[in-house]
Amino acid sequence: MLRLDHLSKRYGDVVALADCSFEVARGALLGFLGPNGAGKTTAMRAVFGLVKPDRGEVTWDGRPVHMATRHRSGYMPEQRGLYPRMKIARQLAYFGQLHGMSRPDAEASAERWLETLGLSNRKDAKLEQLSHGNQQRVQLATALVHDPELLVLDEPFSGLDPLGVRDMADILAERAAAGNAVVFSSHQLDLVEDLCESVVVINGGAIVLSGPVARLRAASPHRYLEVEHTGPTEPWYETLPDVEVVERQPDRVVLMVDRDADPEAMLHAARQAGTMQSFAFTPPSLSQVFVEAVDR
Repeated sequence: MLRLDHLSKRYGDVVALADCSFEVARGALLGFLGPNGAGKTTAMRAVFGLVKPDRGEVTWDGRPVHMATRHRSGYMPEQRGLYPRMKIARQLAYFGQLHGMSRPDAEASAERWLETLGLSNRKDAKLEQLSHGNQQRVQLATALVHDPELLVLDEPFSGLDPLGVRDMADILAERAAAGNAVVFSSHQLDLVEDLCESVVVINGGAIVLSGPVARLRAASPHRYLEVEHTGPTEPWYETLPDVEVVERQPDRVVLMVDRDADPEAMLHAARQAGTMQSFAFTPPSLSQVFVEAVDR
């Protein structure tokens, strides 16, 4: 288990981390969310000793993270950490050797990951010759080539096309299913909701929300009502109490209402406005929960 315990870090007057604590169990896939500048990258870098916290500690299986632990871990930074003019097969094997693999094992593992990620035909290409999406695939392969127990990935889906996103998501899910602890940051919250059972939300360096996605959605004080009519309608919802318009079109409206609002009363009002095509009263999505938590 990876555990961040009360991490704090300041850069002058800037608070990067403020008593930040969370954990990721083996076999878990955790989404680490937050707006830009919230502290996600600082926390991830602290796991590997690239940032020294002012207070708190990082442990793996109850022990401080040391060099042997880092050799069994994979880190994918948001910024490129690779050599642009080195051939990608050689580069993967080199990083495998840095993590303690023999040269033959590292070269074999590099070949396997290049095949898995659809890059076998580019193995002799230099990194700088690849598209942004394929460079992202190489970055992931570098984090995986030594078969790590822990994966920490900073914006791994950035710049990927839909097929690349699907492949990346499948690999992360497979690694968690194989018993690895996987934590990644992303601004693609719909993807995180589909992929992760639990999330941690950080804002201003502090954890503002954490737990299973289903529980966080259910615990929100709001519900969302989406109603679509077969044609334009008047604003029938104006007579309803405690309603906030999230989106409005001539024939469709999305409303934010109180969790205890009466859906039957809202259904009756919507029916009076015209012929309905759809009516949905649901908990907020992860994206909506995220906005509520960060705004709060």
